[in-house]
Amino acid sequence: MPKHALPTAAEYQNEPVRYPALRLVDLNAEASAIERQYKNIVLNQMNNSCLRLAVIQGEYPWHYHPGSDELFVVLEGCLFIDLADGRELRLEPKQSVTIPANMVHRTRAEIRTVNLLFEELAAETIFLETPPR
Repeated sequence: MPKHALPTAAEYQNEPVRYPALRLVDLNAEASAIERQYKNIVLNQMNNSCLRLAVIQGEYPWHYHPGSDELFVVLEGCLFIDLADGRELRLEPKQSVTIPANMVHRTRAEIRTVNLLFEELAAETIFLETPPR
């Protein structure tokens, strides 16, 4: 996948879990190993949820998750989350926000941004060309 390519909905939903329970994860090492402008990996699974590490620079497409809330925690950089109703959320390091299931949104970052995401494991993603108004 080129540095700028985004995963399909199926690739996102089927991302394998990288670390089992009781295994330490070095978040800095994982983030440093990602060279792409966008990469989202599943680090751990907890019950029916997962912890993802996401690196983003640029815009991710408009989308929503019908069956899962999505909790974002910014580790480094600045993450913008645009909502279909016109609101823009700006998250700096050590800030978080939860996007409810079925809420259309897109993430974007002007500079490389590293985030943690908590959501249902294998959450379905529906992509949209433009947000509904």
